[in-house]
Amino acid sequence: MARHYLDHASTTPLRPEAREAMAAWDATGVTADPGRVHTEGRIARAALEHAREQVASLFGVRPRQIVLTSGGTEAINAAVWGATRRSPGPVVCSPVEHSAVRDASSRAAPVVPVGVDRSGTIHPAAVGEAIDRCHSVHGAAPSVVHCQFANHEVGTVQPVGAVVERCRAAGVVTHVDAVAAAGHVPVDAGQLGADLVSVSSHKLGGPVGIGALIVGVGLRFDPFVVGGDQERARRGGVENVAAAVGFGAACEALSAAGRLGVEQAAAVSHISRLVHAATATPGVQVYGDPDHRLPHIVCLGVDGVGAEPVLVGLDQAGIAVHSGSSCSSESLAPSPVLEAMGVDGERSLRLSVGWSTGPEDVDAFAIAFPRVVDALRALGAS
Repeated sequence: MARHYLDHASTTPLRPEAREAMAAWDATGVTADPGRVHTEGRIARAALEHAREQVASLFGVRPRQIVLTSGGTEAINAAVWGATRRSPGPVVCSPVEHSAVRDASSRAAPVVPVGVDRSGTIHPAAVGEAIDRCHSVHGAAPSVVHCQFANHEVGTVQPVGAVVERCRAAGVVTHVDAVAAAGHVPVDAGQLGADLVSVSSHKLGGPVGIGALIVGVGLRFDPFVVGGDQERARRGGVENVAAAVGFGAACEALSAAGRLGVEQAAAVSHISRLVHAATATPGVQVYGDPDHRLPHIVCLGVDGVGAEPVLVGLDQAGIAVHSGSSCSSESLAPSPVLEAMGVDGERSLRLSVGWSTGPEDVDAFAIAFPRVVDALRALGAS
């Protein structure tokens, strides 16, 4: 049976450019610490710094601003740890942030929450009110304000520029989790002006196991991973050169003239067709902001049937999707994102497309989805 992968928001297949670059690096036979001065070490250093330049170019920053990490989760933890150690105080965070942001923040400092509306949008005025509460309740300015670039479950794009502007006026450090957005919409970290931006390789077609924290020029903070002076003393541990090479190649592929625009247009077309096919079945609705959203993600609410039976039914038809329900996640609790929005996370499906998605994947879903839902509703499966 042919398989149709519609879960790119979880992880995206490795781009050919990244695979080829990693194979070419492997073919050199060089295995060395890029911090050493011998020939092998210098070759590894050159490959690492070239990859850093490729990553920096995609995100509109200087190479020295890129701190390579083991992935987006570590980048987020490094941002939280660094900010709270640099300036102890509460953390401002909304319930729609990724669990890495929420969990790291709650362990590092008191959290002052920011509410969201039914589309999952964080409003700049609410962020300003949260900053004021930090002063009035905790007697200190926040150590960091988190504002995701876009939501990883429903695709809502946040008013990040306005939030960053408000935080800069208040003299507060901002961290933008751009993991869900990077590689799918333009993310110019330099122009954005946030102090810290986290990104992940495997979300944009690079290898798993590497990401980056983009650090504002002049910002100093303690490293999260200690035990070495790598990454300009901002992250201990010998760098993963092979993964960096793949990450860099994926970023360079996306930096090519017109490439990101072409992929965006294809994603919009695929998602539009998926939504049309899904909402043709009665009792299916779309969650998130209808206008300000990522092009490659859509989250659906399906009345009258639980998420797990739908996931299983689609998987049996050869289609991979995801859900925010507790039955299909590693947590026993339903999605905090959907709960914060006031919608039913136990009956949600997330569809996401990427560079490798083709019309045949959409066609397969369009055929299978109504059959699966109708059959389950007839059985009363919930």
